[in-house]
Amino acid sequence: MKDTRASPGNEPAAKKPAGVALESDVEAIVAGVHGDPFAVLGVQEAGGAFVARCFIPHADEVTAHSLDGAEVGALSRRHPAGFFEGRLAIPRRQPVKYHARNAGGDWWVADAFSFGPVLGPMDDYYIAEGSHLRLFDKLGAHQIEHEGATGVHFAVWAPNARRVSVVGDFNDWDGRRHEMRHRHDTGIWEIFVPDIGPYRAYKFEILGPDYQPLPLKADPFALRSELRPATASVTSLPVDHAWGDQTHRAFWAKTQARREPVSIYEVHAGSWQRDDDGGFLPWDRLAERLIPYVVEAGFTHIEFLPVSEHPYDPSWGYQTTGLYAPSARFGEPEGFARFVDGAHRAGIGVILDWVPAHFPTDAHGLAKFDGTALYEHADPRQGFHPDWHTAIYNFGRREVSSYLVNNALFWAEKYHVDGLRVDAVASMLYLDYSRKAGEWIPNEKGGRENLEAVRFLQQMNQAVYGAHPGVMTIAEESTSWPKVSQPVHEGGLGFGFKWNMGFMHDTLQYLAREPVHRKYHHDDITFGLLYAFSENFVLPLSHDEVVHGKGTLLHKMAGDDWQKFATLRAYYAFMWGYPGKKLLFMGQEFAQRSEWNEAKALDWHLMDYEPHRGVWKTVRDLNYLYRSRPALHARDCEPEGFQWLVVDDRENSVFAWLRKAPDGNPIAVVSNFTPNPRLNYRLPLPRAGVWREIINTDAADYGGSGMGNAGQVTAREAGGAAAAVVTLPPLATVMFEFVEAEPAEKPAAARAAAKPAGAKT
Repeated sequence: MKDTRASPGNEPAAKKPAGVALESDVEAIVAGVHGDPFAVLGVQEAGGAFVARCFIPHADEVTAHSLDGAEVGALSRRHPAGFFEGRLAIPRRQPVKYHARNAGGDWWVADAFSFGPVLGPMDDYYIAEGSHLRLFDKLGAHQIEHEGATGVHFAVWAPNARRVSVVGDFNDWDGRRHEMRHRHDTGIWEIFVPDIGPYRAYKFEILGPDYQPLPLKADPFALRSELRPATASVTSLPVDHAWGDQTHRAFWAKTQARREPVSIYEVHAGSWQRDDDGGFLPWDRLAERLIPYVVEAGFTHIEFLPVSEHPYDPSWGYQTTGLYAPSARFGEPEGFARFVDGAHRAGIGVILDWVPAHFPTDAHGLAKFDGTALYEHADPRQGFHPDWHTAIYNFGRREVSSYLVNNALFWAEKYHVDGLRVDAVASMLYLDYSRKAGEWIPNEKGGRENLEAVRFLQQMNQAVYGAHPGVMTIAEESTSWPKVSQPVHEGGLGFGFKWNMGFMHDTLQYLAREPVHRKYHHDDITFGLLYAFSENFVLPLSHDEVVHGKGTLLHKMAGDDWQKFATLRAYYAFMWGYPGKKLLFMGQEFAQRSEWNEAKALDWHLMDYEPHRGVWKTVRDLNYLYRSRPALHARDCEPEGFQWLVVDDRENSVFAWLRKAPDGNPIAVVSNFTPNPRLNYRLPLPRAGVWREIINTDAADYGGSGMGNAGQVTAREAGGAAAAVVTLPPLATVMFEFVEAEPAEKPAAARAAAKPAGAKT
């Protein structure tokens, strides 16, 4: 039997007087279950004339007016709940507004149902095809001018819903007041609500396929949200900011990022620093402190843990419910735009952690959005993440893939971000990720690869690089999946870079061992060079390494306190000399002692102590060298930029290699990972001549013992090969730069001028 609850009005047409709504229509409108309210409410043609019908609860009298205020008809009340109708004295269909009255006063109501649709057939076509790349301008809530009125256009995808209404403080959160027009071909629901503006809280009230009301849903495309614990979306004007970052963006658009210095400072915006009362710093105040700090420390980029809206602080933003809305924790969205622009003007790029792998199941979020598994897979073997108890996006559904691709484009276009670091890529690529046998469904070829996720990632990278060539994408991918950072047309995933998780794991494991045992684990260091150029790598010492009982980088180093600090300085110089871009989590640049806690600021008082200040100076000077010496960055991702000098000195735990580039002098990087100084150590070098000591992590200014090479060494030919006799300080890394036509005895003042600030011999 056909269910007519959403399709009232089955009485014979002859019984329906012209201009008078059927009783079943009236009852359905009042009950909020009419299948097509736009066919009943608003301005309707009847018998060669026009009638208006409206639903205005609490009204006793209603008159209709044109938008310019002229009265065009009086309406009679058909239902005590507030259904009115009446003839209009107008020559053509047009939008109207109503003057309503009751014993308590009067008010005006613009009739949303008298306005036509905003979306057009081409929107329908591209949305249905999954190729619409401007969804963030079409869906969600947008302030527009439409048919002579100013208001907000709401649009949301909910194809299996029986009814969708926008509710908010502008209609008493009553889902009967603004039922939305259903565009059946796409599953989009839309309505233009006149006379409301920005900063109005709203959600979507949805009746599922069984006509049961769902929890009120936040807007998936909301540009602004309420401050948690409130969860409503907020209407917003487009970000109004006069950008001044043209030079910065033009530079990155025309260069190859893999051949530029990229040194990333990873930041959790909520805990880098806090306000005096312990609250979050708004974007403008964060900019005043963070941007100059990053400039002084020499980093090239700031990477924020996710800043899009999320309900739960301890999730660090990785369980987001508002992918298009900068979190209200840090103030208005315009503040984030000002931060990015300010960073760009200071020469600093901004990268965002981006989470397309999964989403939380909070009632107001995407889970079972229209009463069905819409954004996620229905089968928990595909749609539920066992590690995080979250929902997994259905990447094979073109509307879902388009939603995520558009989000990547949104941040690049609207907020000028320089990159997206894509979280948890491995969990997306493998259908059996964190699952036992029988807990996952093979792909169409019987394998474990998530082919739909692969296609999505390729599509996303092609869209981002195609529209924004200056933006980089970075994959957090922890397996040996091939060609993560190779172009799609060559069979790759299309990312610009990939995190080198193996580097992080192996090197930290090595340095956690007592120095006396390191000679037995020499391969922990050398193994990484076997694959160092298989991808465009970023070397990450990220937030994941300093939480959940893992301790801090300082406390991962073996030995007493002096040895820990010395080893950490040596490790940083080792890393900055190693091929690959650099990433360091906040606080580790000054050797934070306590494990990171998102609920409080870093321990900035440690900067008053020389050992911590010495680590900070080391990182600063390393960034200076890395940025100023092409040999250290221009061939980070290419094997011709690296050459082993000493690879097999297990007994002394010494490693040495050469970094080189066509447009810069070669640099030798030498690490001694024991507390024993190596005097008169023979260091093979590719060229005879003078090699300047450009950094020494044992410098007294860094907190070291001050042992060194008096500023330079001389390599001499012997038996067809060049070598220098050098001093390797204890638990230290030293870098030597070749100097052409440099006299053996250079004045001390000239040598000092050529070194980064703070370096000692």
